[in-house]
Amino acid sequence: MLRSLAAQFERASAGYAELHGIKRDRDWFVLKMHEEIGELTQVWNKLHGRARHKGRSEAELRQDLADEAADLFGHIILFTDQNGLDLHAAIKRKWQFYPWDKADGRD
Repeated sequence: MLRSLAAQFERASAGYAELHGIKRDRDWFVLKMHEEIGELTQVWNKLHGRARHKGRSEAELRQDLADEAADLFGHIILFTDQNGLDLHAAIKRKWQFYPWDKADGRD
């Protein structure tokens, strides 16, 4: 499951980069994670009264928060894939469980 998810994020990211003339080198992947966590933090601050809402309702801000979390998740998957990191093994080591059971034949 994780490999197919990484492939889907890769297709979307590569297409976006090509469309906008963005060079995705090794640094780009880690820098994008930082950018996305900054955007998530901005929305979090708006949602919790630490920044101006700029006309956004609470429902819109919650949707924005979910969107930024999705962006961050995607860039984490891209980062691990581009760097050949075994996320399954790392989660097992750090969290003591497999998020996707390898025994079920899906990866």
